[in-house]
Amino acid sequence: MPKRVLEVCRLGLIEYETALNIQKETESAIIAHEKSDTFYLLEHPHTYTLGRRAKMDGVLATAEILKSIGATVFETDRGGKVTYHGLGQMVGYPIINLSLFKEDVHLYVRNLEEVLIRTMTGFEIESFRIKDLTGVHTKSGKVAAIGVHIKRWVTTHGFALNVNTDLNYFNWIIACEGEPVTSMEQILGRELTFAEVEEKIIKNFAEVFEYEEVIETVR
Repeated sequence: MPKRVLEVCRLGLIEYETALNIQKETESAIIAHEKSDTFYLLEHPHTYTLGRRAKMDGVLATAEILKSIGATVFETDRGGKVTYHGLGQMVGYPIINLSLFKEDVHLYVRNLEEVLIRTMTGFEIESFRIKDLTGVHTKSGKVAAIGVHIKRWVTTHGFALNVNTDLNYFNWIIACEGEPVTSMEQILGRELTFAEVEEKIIKNFAEVFEYEEVIETVR
């Protein structure tokens, strides 16, 4: 078996549609065996996304309110319902070939949760799963949402972790199953740098998914 290598690319602040195009381009390259597994870490402007199980009434804001808060709405092919992406939230898009790991969608989602739970532990935040719900939860509320899409065992989309997120934006949607939300900043009482969170996420992702080498690339 060839050595499993993970490419990590930090994209910074990037429009949702641009990131979606990057994901699809990478997905095609990985399906064609032209590219290694790639893990994108980034931040989006204020965006509400509708997953495959979402209905438009999950967005409570009118067009006028959306304009006033500087948010857009985007329909997407990930699993799940409505969620929010925005400033201060770390988004992770792993584009990986599960055929080279384990062809199990349920296990893949549980492993993403495990990456985030280990990351929370690294910041001394107690987090956990809730039966029949997807994502990572704390006593204060949900801190990370997960929604994925898989084509020919190659993954797209991923997770959204509330780091320094303005939680008021969640007031304008019925997020996932309607559970309360929180952020790392709210729990810890301090703002965090993305770099300190990224380092732990990359380390934990490589361990959980058993990569032998991690390389950083620039797009």
